[in-house]
Amino acid sequence: MALYHILILAIVQGITEFLPISSSGHLILTSQVLGWPDQGLIIDIAVHVGTLIAVMLYFWRDIWLMITGLVLLTTGRSGPGARLALYILIGTVPVVIVGYFGKDFIESSLRSAEVIAWSTLGFGLLLWISDRVGMTLRSIEHLTWGSALFVGMLQVLALIPGTSRSGITITAARLLGMERRDAARFSMLLSIPTILGAGVLTGFDLYQSSDVSMGYDAIIAAVLAFLMALIAIWGLMQWLRNASFTPFVVYRILLAAGLLYWVYA
Repeated sequence: MALYHILILAIVQGITEFLPISSSGHLILTSQVLGWPDQGLIIDIAVHVGTLIAVMLYFWRDIWLMITGLVLLTTGRSGPGARLALYILIGTVPVVIVGYFGKDFIESSLRSAEVIAWSTLGFGLLLWISDRVGMTLRSIEHLTWGSALFVGMLQVLALIPGTSRSGITITAARLLGMERRDAARFSMLLSIPTILGAGVLTGFDLYQSSDVSMGYDAIIAAVLAFLMALIAIWGLMQWLRNASFTPFVVYRILLAAGLLYWVYA
């Protein structure tokens, strides 16, 4: 793959991974609109791994809290860190199960501009509704296993390109009345095991294929995506101090309208 292809894809991934606008949809569309061959899941996962490192660096305090909480749990004591780790695990199980059994269907049947256009529009409107009607009274500390499972169940919809994993999990959290910054924070923490698992599986496939050139491409893509994701995470968290998700909804509606015109006209 040409270096400038990797550069563009990594920038797109880094910016869109944690914004509620669908990173996978943008990656697929970038290749289709520019007439490039689909970059495939290996590059997709490489740029996801870059963003994984970025979110772990930004939320290192939460990660440390979960690690120490799990250590305390082995001694028979519990705490907020252990509970948060448990909620992340509960929220991850549904997407792991559905993703494992539906991987082939998703890769072969759902990576199309038409699917992305309609899911971008529909789930964008759902985000707007949840942000308008959802209260802003709850924080991550108010999570229960039931609410974590609810967010995890809706996260399964993110397997449809264009849905946006961050978008649908933020939608679920806002429906539960979670504050906007905490909804985004929980969404990003919830991305860690999902991206990590996908990265490990695809890395194993890459090792088995012995495709060294693809390995170098993946490393470059991951580094570039890391830098862009770190900037995007910081920007989103600053934005949500005093603003809503409405600009992202407007962007999704405009993008969907353009895609639908492109697909059907």
